[in-house]
Amino acid sequence: MSVPPLVRNRKVFNIIAVMFAILLIPVSGALAQSDKKDQPAPVTTKNPDITIDVLEHRLQPLTKEDLAVEADGWLQILKKHVGQVSEMQIKALQAEGDAKTELLESVTKLKEQQTALTDRFNAVINEFKLKGGTIEDYQAYVKAISGVEVDVSDASAAWTVITGWLISSEGGIRWAKNIVFFLIVILLSWVLSNIIGKAVQKAVVKIQSASELLKDFIVNISRRAVFVVGFIVALSMLEVNIGPLLAAIGAAGFILGFALQGTLSNFAAGIMILIYRPYDIGDLIDVGGMLGKVDAMTIVSTTLRKPDNQKVVIPNNMIWGDIITNITGTSKRRVDLVFGIGYSDDMAKAQAILEDILANHESVLKDPAPVVKVHELADSSVNFVVRPWVATENYWDVYWDITRSVKERFDADGVSIPFPQRDVHMHQAASA
Repeated sequence: MSVPPLVRNRKVFNIIAVMFAILLIPVSGALAQSDKKDQPAPVTTKNPDITIDVLEHRLQPLTKEDLAVEADGWLQILKKHVGQVSEMQIKALQAEGDAKTELLESVTKLKEQQTALTDRFNAVINEFKLKGGTIEDYQAYVKAISGVEVDVSDASAAWTVITGWLISSEGGIRWAKNIVFFLIVILLSWVLSNIIGKAVQKAVVKIQSASELLKDFIVNISRRAVFVVGFIVALSMLEVNIGPLLAAIGAAGFILGFALQGTLSNFAAGIMILIYRPYDIGDLIDVGGMLGKVDAMTIVSTTLRKPDNQKVVIPNNMIWGDIITNITGTSKRRVDLVFGIGYSDDMAKAQAILEDILANHESVLKDPAPVVKVHELADSSVNFVVRPWVATENYWDVYWDITRSVKERFDADGVSIPFPQRDVHMHQAASA
């Protein structure tokens, strides 16, 4: 049976295609090898002694892919140097006497160079992380090779390593500078916080509409904020990575927000009190069943001084959620007094006496005018209401003065002040 020409041609074509694919396998491998060879070499590793500032500027324009190459390049340099340190440490373990001391000193110098290389490697991987790279493996390697190992079983060797580290520019000297800078920044932050606090205090004094509580809060929060920022900057002087620290503070704040809901409610109430100003320092208030003068206030509580000098601290959420009576919140107050006379006494005369007492008292205000009126026909007396207006600070002096004067004038002018009386009728029962 003969094969059709079309089918025969297809078989020939398939055989040729298979052979062509077989021939392309080594060619594609060569091309892949060529592409691998064409991968760009790291550019920042040409000078391992490059300063960190210059290195950071060179890293800024690089992309994520470029930085991956740079990170691998610096890893290889660091890896090679760590290998040199390991070889030198092995030789030091095998040596004795002065030769061992010299080798340990060489190890210290190599460790110093390793620290400098690690700093540059960290700069590269940090920039790599900022642009989306994954650096956990790099960080794990850095953590594994960091630190100074001391053989405490050999006192002379341990002393050589310790002294070498102390006098090393990348060891003891470096950390001494860091600690000095840390203390200087802390001191400057404290001084600057006080200066800014005084400046803010002078500024808020000019704000007439602000309460003393709000002024104190602004001054204190300004001073503390400056010091906290300075403290965080000071930590960076100790080469502490403040990025994770800030993230940890944020996470801790989120957790504490749930754990301290009561405290946060006090905080929110304190803010509302500062904004709406229902009272100020020095005001006499009645709140939460307590009567006292506002002695101090924080963002979470208010301190009252009771009339008998007891000190009471009330949480702000109890104050803001309750009725607040500010007794000294206004410049004028009305004194409410009630005096009674007997039913047989002259009401006009009694009223004239009361009006005369109010008119001659120097602390009673003319405007608003005082009120003296017959108010009630009680069981044993005819009662007058006496309502003079006074300055708030004179309230109790006027109250006591008028009460005394009324008693003295009524006695002098023959006006009686009745007291409750009861008639008792006795009946003698007839004897049986």
